[in-house]
Amino acid sequence: MKQHIPNFITLLNLFSGCLAVIFAVQNSLDLAALFVGLGIFFDFLDGLAARVLQVKSEIGVQLDSLADMVTSGLVPGIVLFQLFNMSQTGGWSDGLSNFGILDFMNSNNLSFYPISLIGFLITLSSAVRLAKFNIDEDQVDSFIGLPTPANALLILSLPLILLYHNNDALNDIILNEWFLLGIAFLSTFLLNAKIKLFALKFKNWQFKGNEVRYLFLIGSIVLLFTLRFLAVPAIIAFYVLLSLVAGKGKEVA
Repeated sequence: MKQHIPNFITLLNLFSGCLAVIFAVQNSLDLAALFVGLGIFFDFLDGLAARVLQVKSEIGVQLDSLADMVTSGLVPGIVLFQLFNMSQTGGWSDGLSNFGILDFMNSNNLSFYPISLIGFLITLSSAVRLAKFNIDEDQVDSFIGLPTPANALLILSLPLILLYHNNDALNDIILNEWFLLGIAFLSTFLLNAKIKLFALKFKNWQFKGNEVRYLFLIGSIVLLFTLRFLAVPAIIAFYVLLSLVAGKGKEVA
């Protein structure tokens, strides 16, 4: 019976991703972010359960990646797609009360602008990254490229910054098509970059041997309390830079 527990938790990740897809398509991006966060929590919990119960299985590994493909691959692509649309329509000027309800129009009466499809580079890149992860036996204590959940949090933080910070300067930056293009290509690169990034897997709770992990956790908490949702991009940058400084970010062949 216990061998099914991690897989059940993984399915909760997938179900959360399905709900996030619904909300993202409806442009309720704050709710999409909520369920992506919940899915990522289940993604962490299923691995923890498998280790504690000692029931790791091949089907569990495959199921985990399939769930991540929806929660951390498809949803961020839809969210970036929606942000591109907003950048073209000026949807943010309608105010917070209309957030998530946009009337998209263009000369061809399409419900989206062609440039918005660039958002799905995130989805395609996530698929490649997850496929590589499934066949790579070296990504145990470290990752090669940015993990898809971390990238998903980066993308989902953008509408949350728009909604909860409501700063005109930040809004203008985030809803600038050139900024969104930069985010799309940066994410595509980081997801499949041949650099090693440390994993937040503690073999024990001692400080020795886990210095980088504890430094990252403490730094992340400080950033979250001081910057709120702006902390998410800062934490991702901190994660990459700390990996490089710690010597884990060396390029691999």
